[in-house]
Amino acid sequence: MDIKNVTVAGSGVLGYQIAFQCAFHGYNVTVYDINDEVLANAKAKFDILAEAFKRDLNASQSQLEETKARLAYSADLAVATKDADLMIEAVPESPQIKIDFYHKLAKVAPEKTIFVTNSSTLLPSQFANETGRPAKFLALHFANEIWKHNTAEVMGHPATDKQVFDTIVSFAKTIGMVALPLHKEQPGYIVNSLLVPLLTAATNLLVGGVSDAETIDRTWMVATGAPLGPFAILDVVGITTAYNINKMAAEATNDPLKVKTVAYLKENFIDKNKLGVSTGEGFYTYPNPAYKDKDFLK
Repeated sequence: MDIKNVTVAGSGVLGYQIAFQCAFHGYNVTVYDINDEVLANAKAKFDILAEAFKRDLNASQSQLEETKARLAYSADLAVATKDADLMIEAVPESPQIKIDFYHKLAKVAPEKTIFVTNSSTLLPSQFANETGRPAKFLALHFANEIWKHNTAEVMGHPATDKQVFDTIVSFAKTIGMVALPLHKEQPGYIVNSLLVPLLTAATNLLVGGVSDAETIDRTWMVATGAPLGPFAILDVVGITTAYNINKMAAEATNDPLKVKTVAYLKENFIDKNKLGVSTGEGFYTYPNPAYKDKDFLK
């Protein structure tokens, strides 16, 4: 199975990074999103991302110009996928949004196209039948700032074809990732199985009134030597993602603390468009968050 043309659906926090990473490593990439305005915003973000590639990867100007030349854009799903060998879905972390998307995708994508989801918390088996091609469907999960934190967790479901799985493991390596195969489905994969409990514990401390975000982050950074505390991590991940995950958990369990967390995040962040690094403000303000201050850990 030869992959040359990649479509990335969704140009949000991870989608635009995935698209740029694939194009940087030589693939023809089409970015799909719901309208031209959103796609115009993605183009602007690519200029910022190019500076990060220069800074962190020593990418040359010519490499970055070639990368941008390999990027195309479309708000028409049929057009965006017409040549796709691989379609990477990075739409919002909502089961219904993903199901609706896969129903539309199944009608227009070529038979050859492999579908992967970048979902961080949902299992591929939840959507396999919705895709119309369960054997060619699996999960490919990236961490934020993928050019630096270059993990690619590959997770199939029971009906995923082994050859397709191996193709995606190989593909991940070709775009500069450390491929991490999972042998069975696991909510949260490896990274989030380790990370989410930390973020949940921190949020519980905050919402429960035990301490404030900066003190909690300072505690974690001093005690473990970690470069970021949990609330700094939430700003990078995007508070919308945390909100959606907590909202699903609250609806499923009616846990009073989850319900309180959802209300807290909505009132203090979502409603005020304080979504983290992407909007310039979340638990911290950017580009100069307090945790980067030389005296923060004193």
